[in-house]
Amino acid sequence: MALPYFSDQRIENIDFSLSDFDLGEYDNCHFINCNFSNLNLSNYRFNNCEFEGCNLSLAKLNQTMFSDTKFIACKMLGLRFEDCNSFGLSFSFDGCLLKHSSFFQMKIKGTIFKNSQLIEVDFTETELIAAVFDQCDFTGATFERTNLFKANLLTSVGFSIDPERNQIKKATFSNDSLRGLLHKYDLVIK
Repeated sequence: MALPYFSDQRIENIDFSLSDFDLGEYDNCHFINCNFSNLNLSNYRFNNCEFEGCNLSLAKLNQTMFSDTKFIACKMLGLRFEDCNSFGLSFSFDGCLLKHSSFFQMKIKGTIFKNSQLIEVDFTETELIAAVFDQCDFTGATFERTNLFKANLLTSVGFSIDPERNQIKKATFSNDSLRGLLHKYDLVIK
């Protein structure tokens, strides 16, 4: 069954917890200051869409498709991105709060995270090859058997990554971030 198709729409200031949000395929749509919190977004399709200043906290993402989707200054608490449909999956985050969200076992190489708070985010067994983390805060984030090959964490802070339990070959870090790589050794770094 084909989903209803919505294209080239600008949708602003709607609280979808109080009004309907039609299940469908959204192409080249721009959502501004909308509330999607606690919504069931399962099986929705978003292609080349932009979410700006939106609240998607605790939304259900079972088989949700995000293709070339941008999240800008969004509140995204408790999201389980691993439940998304992996076909054509690509997204980026700029200025977002992703607290308590999860990317468990996802293949999201080349993903860009800018100026975002990735507080207590789960990156366990995630493939983040060539991902860019620009000015991100990883306080409490979990990295376990994560592939960070060629990832750029040069300007990011707050992470604790065990080089023996994660793939970090050719990843970029700053001298100031050595503490986050050597944390388990309980060294005093000055």
